[in-house]
Amino acid sequence: MSKSTSQFPRPVGPLPRTYDPHDAAERYYAEWESAGLFSPDPSAPGEPYSIVIPPPNVTGSLHMGHALNNTLQDVLIRFKRMDGYNTLWVPGTDHAGIATQWVVERKLRAEGIERQELGREAFLEKVWEWKEESGGTITHQLRKLGVSCDWSRERFTMDEGLSDAVKEVFVRYYEQGLIYRAERLINWDPIGLTALSDLEVENEEGAQGELWSFAYRLDAPHTRADGSVIEEIVVATTRPETMLGDTAVAVHPDDPRYKDLIGRTVKHPFVERAIPIVADAILVDPEFGSGAVKITPAHDFNDFEVGKRHSLPMINIFTLDAKVNEAGGPFAGLDRFEARTAVKAAIAKLGLDRGSKPHELALPRSQRSGSVVEPMLSTQWFVRMKPLAGPALGAVENDFVRFVPKQWENTYYAWMRNIRDWCISRQLWWGHRIPAWYDAQGNCFVARTEAEAREKNDIPAHVELTQDPDVLDTWFSSALWPFSTLGWPDKTAELARYYPTSVLITGFDIIFFWVARMMMMGIHFMGEAPFKQVFINALVRDEKGAKMSKSKGNV
Repeated sequence: MSKSTSQFPRPVGPLPRTYDPHDAAERYYAEWESAGLFSPDPSAPGEPYSIVIPPPNVTGSLHMGHALNNTLQDVLIRFKRMDGYNTLWVPGTDHAGIATQWVVERKLRAEGIERQELGREAFLEKVWEWKEESGGTITHQLRKLGVSCDWSRERFTMDEGLSDAVKEVFVRYYEQGLIYRAERLINWDPIGLTALSDLEVENEEGAQGELWSFAYRLDAPHTRADGSVIEEIVVATTRPETMLGDTAVAVHPDDPRYKDLIGRTVKHPFVERAIPIVADAILVDPEFGSGAVKITPAHDFNDFEVGKRHSLPMINIFTLDAKVNEAGGPFAGLDRFEARTAVKAAIAKLGLDRGSKPHELALPRSQRSGSVVEPMLSTQWFVRMKPLAGPALGAVENDFVRFVPKQWENTYYAWMRNIRDWCISRQLWWGHRIPAWYDAQGNCFVARTEAEAREKNDIPAHVELTQDPDVLDTWFSSALWPFSTLGWPDKTAELARYYPTSVLITGFDIIFFWVARMMMMGIHFMGEAPFKQVFINALVRDEKGAKMSKSKGNV
C-alpha cells in the first residue's frame, strides 16, 4: 500500500481520566483524512477495488437505512485496503429533482412564498442554498459514521463535470435514435404539475372504490338471427368521468353475444361522437363483467395500447390540474371528482345507469404530493429501452455480474424482459435542463450548448432560440454515476484504473430504477457493466413494517 494505515494521532498531554469515544473518533478520523489514507493513487501498485456510494438525496439528513448501507461498504473497503488492494470509495450526493424541489417549495410556502412568485432563477438560488445546507449535513453525518471515503473525490450529480456528462449522454443517445420526443401516455401529477416516473407513483393497495355500470345505446336497434332485439351494450368502470373521453367499446371477437355487433357504433350521450364497437382479443376477457370494455385511450394505459392497435382517436378530457376541458361537453370546468358525481347523475337521469358494486382497487398516488395520479396524454422525451436492455440482461445471464443473494436476479429479469420506453422529461425547475432548443416554428435542435445548436444547424444569431423548459428525470443522471464520477467523458486515470467498480451495495427497492439503468448506461458507453457484484442489503423498516424514508416521515 502507498500509505501506512498505522498512522494514528499521538496523545498530547496527560491521558483523560475517562475514555471519550466521540473525542477519540474525531481525532483519529481527522488524522486519517489529513494523512490521505482514504485517497488512493491510481498509479500505485495493488489490484484495484472500487465502490461508488449510492448517493443520498439532498432532501435533509441521513437515517438508519443509510447507516446500514454505508457500514457494509466501509467494512468491505477497509478489509480490501488492509489486504493490499488499491482501494477507492467515491462519496457524493444526488440532487433528487422532484423530491428536493418539493422540500424547498414547502419551506418557502411556510414563509408565504410561492415558487412562481420568485421565478425560475431566484427559486433555483434558494434550492442551491438548501443543497449546501443539506449536503453539508449529510457529509458531516457520514464523517461521524467514520466511513473511509475519498473526500477529495466527492461528487454531486449537478457538478459541472457530471452535468457535462449528462448532456453528452443525451446528445449521443439522440444522435443514435435512442432518445426521441413524442406524444405518449404518462403518469401525471395534477398537483405537482409534472410527469412522474413509476417509482414516484405509490399504489394505495386495498382502496375502496366502486365498479359502476352504464349502458351505451346502439346507433340503431339490432335484430339478431333468433329474432331478439338488442338496443344497448353495458360497460363498467371505476372512473365514470373518463367516459367523456371514450372512443370505442371493445369486445372479444369470439364472444357470441357481440360477434354480430362488431363494426357497429354506439351513441355518446353527452357529446357528438359515434363510438365504434371493436374486436380485441388481447384486452377483453369475455368472462369478466358484461364482456364489453369502454376504451379511453388518452387516460388509461391498457386503453392506449388498444387505441394504437385500432387507430382510435385519443381525446384528452383534462386540463393539467385535472379539471374537465372543453372536450368534456357540459361538464367542462368541473374538477375530475366533481365530474364523476355529475356524470353518474346525468347518466341516471337518461335511464342508462345499470348499477354499481363495491370494488377494491390499487389507487395510484404521487409519492410527493399525495394526489391521485392521472394517466395523461402528453408530449415528453423518452429513451428507447429495448435496444439497451438486451446487453444488460446478457451481463447477468452470463454471470459477468452476480446478484447476492442470487434470488434478486429474478426481480431484475422481470423488469428487463418486460421493459417499456422511459419517460425522462419532468416539468420541474430543479434538475438537469434538457439540452434542446426550439425556434419560433417549433423546430427542435438537440446539442450540448446553444452555440453548438446554432453551429450544427447553421442558425444565424438573429434567430431566437428557446431552451426546453423541462428537466431530466433524476434517475437519468444517477444512471451515469459509476463512470461520470470517475471523469467520463474525459479519459482520466481514475476511469482507466477503477472502472468497472467492484461491488454495488443497495436495496432491492431500486433494482429496476437504478441498478438496471446503470447497467444499461455503463455497457452502452463504457463497453462493460459498471460493477461485478450487486449486493442487496436488507431495508431498515419502522414499527409498522414500512421502509424508512424521509418522504414517508418515519425516520
